[in-house]
Amino acid sequence: MDKITIIWADDEIELLKPHILFLREKGYDVIPVMSGSEALDELDENPNKIDLIFLDENMPGLSGLEALSRIKSQYPQIPVVMITKSEEENLMDEALGSKISDYLIKPVNPNQILMAIKKHTEARRLQSEKSTSNYQQQFREIGMELSGRLDYEEWAQLYRKLVYWDLELSSTDDENIHEIFSAQKAEANQLFCKYYERNYTDWLTAGGGDEKPLLSPTILREKLFPLLREERPTFLIVIDNFRYDQWKFLQNSIEQHLQTVEDSIFYSIIPTTTQFARNAMFAGLMPAEIEKKYPKYWVNEDEEGYKNQFENELLDENLRRNGLNIKHTYSKVLNAQYGHKLAESIPNLMQNKLNVIVYNFIDMLSHARTDSDIVRELAADEKAYRSVTLSWYQHSPLAEVFKALAGRDANVVITTDHGSVRIDRPVRVKGDASVSVNLRYKQGRLLDYNAKDVFEVKDPAKVFLPRRHITSPYIFCHENDFFAYPNNYNQYVQYYMNTFQHGGISMEEIMIPYITLKPK
Repeated sequence: MDKITIIWADDEIELLKPHILFLREKGYDVIPVMSGSEALDELDENPNKIDLIFLDENMPGLSGLEALSRIKSQYPQIPVVMITKSEEENLMDEALGSKISDYLIKPVNPNQILMAIKKHTEARRLQSEKSTSNYQQQFREIGMELSGRLDYEEWAQLYRKLVYWDLELSSTDDENIHEIFSAQKAEANQLFCKYYERNYTDWLTAGGGDEKPLLSPTILREKLFPLLREERPTFLIVIDNFRYDQWKFLQNSIEQHLQTVEDSIFYSIIPTTTQFARNAMFAGLMPAEIEKKYPKYWVNEDEEGYKNQFENELLDENLRRNGLNIKHTYSKVLNAQYGHKLAESIPNLMQNKLNVIVYNFIDMLSHARTDSDIVRELAADEKAYRSVTLSWYQHSPLAEVFKALAGRDANVVITTDHGSVRIDRPVRVKGDASVSVNLRYKQGRLLDYNAKDVFEVKDPAKVFLPRRHITSPYIFCHENDFFAYPNNYNQYVQYYMNTFQHGGISMEEIMIPYITLKPK
């Protein structure tokens, strides 16, 4: 590790020699100066060398606060610790407003100085080392869990652990630990896919018993509808393509306005696409049941028209079937202008028992990342994808909605229809022009594939999916696979490699968040 370099500016710097010697013995390079002007001169000479500045507040000439203002305007990334004799509130307010990293009250002792240095220059490294050490201890425990026969609840708990470690380890630069974690997560995904494929058909049948997760068609009936019998209104926020790790990454920002009451995971049906999973969620029915019961509200893949244009109508029918004749609204936010208007209308929406708001941004981001080189660079990997999601949220009308709901007596639910997975392994498939275009599942005639590479559903009726032709099976990719045609194979694979897709079976697509919040 490179030696940490510190500027210490104090007009009585000679009196601080014992402190400076102490720090040098600890391996720090300390540059003593007697004024704010000298500190700025040192910065101008070595702008990339300085890691931290100790700045005396009360110096003749350029005062500590004046020096702080100039330092922050030119070198905002360098942490500054203000050292002062005064504890006056207005002075502290001014210093904090000028973005000091910390402040110490004179007289300071060597250990105070040492802790301030570690806090502001070594915290990231120390946290990274601690996270790495803790994961190494958990690695074996997770491995033992994977060797057992997990049920749907235990799989959800294991996925929570993996998401936790994914976020914890994202701050470390240790490539070895990243490789170890990636290998363990890949093993978990492989085993989860096998578990899901073994049990999925049974979960959907009447004789499947109680040992099954909440699925897309049952989540609203079991979780949302009981809230609608309370006096207070409920806001259901559906964020398309919203993964559980993205929720955990946004949670602190959202909890500035609301507090989490329940943090749960439910399972998406397959295909994990908006057409199937979200329609099923709003309708409370599987896709084949929607097609049979409400044919005017179901649009097949080979038919023209928007595949999710009847979500509100399907929700109406679902509410009516469950004896909930309530006043409700449905809004789909496709642009910021409409989102801002919706946020402003929150006081009026409080008059309704249920308000449903659908946000498509993350799904649009996923598709844009596939099609745009610039967006690919912005969301180059899982960590960057989460960061872009957070940046969107913090500047989005959705944040305004949560801010407007703060302090109001309302239930707030955040959920999604499916997640997405970063694909990196092509699987060859052939088919005629009728075959669906999704990269993670295919349905159509004359499909040619290796059955060992896919989850094969020869009879769509068994999993309550519409049948387009007599000989039209569904096949699903699992883990990080994606379908590729032999024609222009290399070009096709290169174009879609490492993009985020959905439609198949993976932990990221299937196990998705259902979050209940309330005002603080």
